[in-house]
Amino acid sequence: MKGKKPTREQKNIMQGRRLNPSNWLVIKNLTNQLHIQHRETRKIRILNID
Repeated sequence: MKGKKPTREQKNIMQGRRLNPSNWLVIKNLTNQLHIQHRETRKIRILNID
């Protein structure tokens, strides 16, 4: 799975969850969820957007 660099808005969401945006790639951007993948470990996380 390939990811893309996060936008400024997506970076703000990640920083709000105490994640370093430079370590994460965006896999899927849904209206209420953000699927991200770690650059090194390839671990996938799903962030719910309120």
